[in-house]
Amino acid sequence: MTTLPIPAPLPYQPARTRTDLFAALMRAAGEFGRNKTIIYDMVDGEERLLSYKEVIRGAFGLGSALASKTKSGESVGIMLPTGAGAVIGFYALSAYNRVPAMLNFTAGSRNLKAAMRAAEMTKIVTARKFIEIAGLEALVKDLSRVAEIIYLEDVRDSLSLKDKLAALIGPLAPGLIRRKARYKSPGVVLFTSGTEGEPKGVVLSHENVMANVEQVRAHIGLDVNTDKLFNPLPTFHCFGLTVGAILPLIAGIPVVFHPSPLQPREIVKRIRETGVTILLATDTFISQYARVGADGDMSSIRLAVCGAERVKDETRSLVRRKFEIEILEGYGATEASPVVAANQWERNKPGTVGVLMADMDHRLLPVDGIPEGGRLHIKGPNIMMGYLRPSAPGVLEAPDDGWHDTGDVVAIDEDGFIRIMGRVKRFAKIGGEMVSLAVVENCASAIWPDNLHAAVAMPDPRKGEQIILLSDCPDCNREEILAWAQSHGVPEISVPKRVYHVDEIPVLGTGKIDYGNVQKKAVDLTEA
Repeated sequence: MTTLPIPAPLPYQPARTRTDLFAALMRAAGEFGRNKTIIYDMVDGEERLLSYKEVIRGAFGLGSALASKTKSGESVGIMLPTGAGAVIGFYALSAYNRVPAMLNFTAGSRNLKAAMRAAEMTKIVTARKFIEIAGLEALVKDLSRVAEIIYLEDVRDSLSLKDKLAALIGPLAPGLIRRKARYKSPGVVLFTSGTEGEPKGVVLSHENVMANVEQVRAHIGLDVNTDKLFNPLPTFHCFGLTVGAILPLIAGIPVVFHPSPLQPREIVKRIRETGVTILLATDTFISQYARVGADGDMSSIRLAVCGAERVKDETRSLVRRKFEIEILEGYGATEASPVVAANQWERNKPGTVGVLMADMDHRLLPVDGIPEGGRLHIKGPNIMMGYLRPSAPGVLEAPDDGWHDTGDVVAIDEDGFIRIMGRVKRFAKIGGEMVSLAVVENCASAIWPDNLHAAVAMPDPRKGEQIILLSDCPDCNREEILAWAQSHGVPEISVPKRVYHVDEIPVLGTGKIDYGNVQKKAVDLTEA
């Protein structure tokens, strides 16, 4: 682990949030130097370095070409892997007051079409090479029936003189070229996973995203001279976009992009070669990196920021023991741009997701059958403009009086630290008692930490509901879970009624368990 001093967080600065996203990028280039290397990207096996000037020039040139195919305020899909292409595409649309809509290429045709209906999207920007490497030809063929597919290679080969002049003049005199957006207008559209029905579009304003960038800067100390961030998370996920792409560019922190989090050996190699100091990950991914990493592979990292799923005690112990890396666990929601709370270097309480971001309010509503904590509602400058639903295309459904219902049951201690007890929908009601399915999974993970375990609630004729556990560990069994629970003071009601072995646990592109498909598997297994 690095022995550099820990930088102090900046104070939260609301005034810096009242700008559009492209203007914020231009401001950062002025603050940190247009020639500063800000992006490290992997292209054809070679490390490609880009400065602010090159990012901005690319955004103006590409944006000019895309502007001729779109109209102001239009939502335009981006379907690209994490990397310079996705970031330049994002800012290209933003520079000309188009709204980038980040599409999850792992979501399947049905969910993507629903997302496109919600946002009234008729055009998708992607790359032929990416489609070929990812094997997405059938998906794109299907989507092309309802949308125009714009390939970056074709745009690059057909740039007009106007587009080339925009790339040259834009960085020098942006006011002559770009189309400014109001900071309270839509800045980006992201989409929920669709595991609880059709995916919804989450509309974030420029101010929402910039507020969250400034909140994170005020929460976690970043050193513009020594820090370098590694981001393997997808930009269609809000954590990967806001914290993994926009934040480093705005904060002057070079960012190393990796196109997929599912390449642990390649990732630990790049971490070693680039000397990054901050790693973005999820519990699932960082545990994989730690297991395949050899001595010294991750020694440059001073901290790992983890979200999207609970960080297991076993994972925390492994990365601390093997690489002396401190994990800061956080909590977020796409609707909050996304970071709601996070631990800090000097205030890190394992088992919690830390304290709320600056300028946020919360309230807890009681949940029947759960005596501790309550259902978390949040409010603040980072809370979304609203939802777009496939059933009402283009109609913005704003949160009630600015409050967002997270759907999570949490407990908050006297110091403000938040402990996630589970989603309201992830509790089973057994004989009148509420049981967290997350606790069931935690018991199995404590015994078999190298495997994935997913618990679901199923109907029970006598007790209302029963808990079924699916595991990809062939040794997982109810008897050992029961013995562990009894020896650790966990009520027997939290022990699954049945355990099924499966070849793999379905996961989403973000690394989260796909509980929609887990539920379907459980139904098939119980009915077999």
